[in-house]
Amino acid sequence: MESQSRVFAAIVPAGRELSGNEKEQELEVRAVSRQSPGKCLREVQVTGTAEVRCQADRASVRVSVGNSKESVSEATHSVSRRLGYILQALRQHDIREEDASVRRFLHRDADMYRMDAEVIVTFSDFEKMERICSILLEKLDKSVSVGTPEFYHSAECLSQMRLRACVSAVENAQLKASKVSQLLGQSLGPPLLVREEETKEWRNNEDNSGGGQGSAAPSHFPSLPTVTASSQVSVSFSLRDTSRKMR
Repeated sequence: MESQSRVFAAIVPAGRELSGNEKEQELEVRAVSRQSPGKCLREVQVTGTAEVRCQADRASVRVSVGNSKESVSEATHSVSRRLGYILQALRQHDIREEDASVRRFLHRDADMYRMDAEVIVTFSDFEKMERICSILLEKLDKSVSVGTPEFYHSAECLSQMRLRACVSAVENAQLKASKVSQLLGQSLGPPLLVREEETKEWRNNEDNSGGGQGSAAPSHFPSLPTVTASSQVSVSFSLRDTSRKMR
């Protein structure tokens, strides 16, 4: 009677209790074989490493307008017209309402009333950001101030980068185990244990290589910051005896 094997997947802590904002858990896959007494499970244990880098995929731009008048109504009306034009330009370029926030400030300076307003816009399309900034500067001239874009990574971008690093490390470990098993005249079986041993992450605020994923920053904007994630995994594979006759 041939032995049967079962594969169980369970989410378990990475050898310690997680705390604070630590949300990640380690995926441990175990393959348990029912074998006849006296027979040992042959296996090969290898490590795999990988690094994945990604550029910032978001940018925040602050657009400000302001004016001083002798009355509150005049100051409010002057700024509101310009603010309306800014919001209209954003809608015409399909910027979602949730990606633009508006703040207004009214204060008195001696005998004058000053109204200031700012719009903070989040972009994922950097070419569209460049077009909108150019239009606002051209149409509103000195009455508007367009800040320098602040580039950053979204939570989704970072999560996908970490996942790709771990998957690539496992793929590298599998390739290494396959080469080792061939050298030993064996056939590589299914994985018995997959464990992520170490992860690292570091930032580089200036990337002049022009590589990476996502939209590239327009030429006159600052270089895109990048984040690199590395993963090291330990994987155990079973070995099949190639001399055993295949059915």
